[in-house]
Amino acid sequence: MHITDTTVPCEPSLPKSDDWYLVQCKPRQDERAEENLQRQGYECSRPVCRREKLLRGQMSCVKESLFPGYLFIHMPEGANWAPLRSTRGVARIVAFGGRPLAVCEELILQLQSRADTHIISKFNAGDKVSIVDHGFAGIESIFMSMDGEERVILLINLMNRQQKISLPITSIATL
Repeated sequence: MHITDTTVPCEPSLPKSDDWYLVQCKPRQDERAEENLQRQGYECSRPVCRREKLLRGQMSCVKESLFPGYLFIHMPEGANWAPLRSTRGVARIVAFGGRPLAVCEELILQLQSRADTHIISKFNAGDKVSIVDHGFAGIESIFMSMDGEERVILLINLMNRQQKISLPITSIATL
């Protein structure tokens, strides 16, 4: 397994023309704040991820904020900060010592490139699950790992032997 160093060389600095800032949103209003800020002409970034959820009895992948309650906003030098305070969904600009702290653009670009590329599984290795369709319906099994983005590897007991099988993620449910 090859691990690469993905640190972003960012030093805290005074605002520059390419700086981004962290905005804290009101509870469960990330998307609303993003829409309202974009309507006002601001450039925003709200990295999202896909997460497995059980909806109406079926496993589905839904998009959620990677950082619930926060988004990033690009504020060019000399921009007016006043409209942010009255934007629906926005709680405040994250600041230290009374001054908004800039987030470097490299970090934003890295988050945007990684966003939505992986599914966050609600299953952990060793969890007991039940197969809900195919020829194995009703059989208890053990979740081993994800097999790509939409399939899982399970361990089942078949004829007194443990066998590995791969099924669509929508074919299993927690016990």
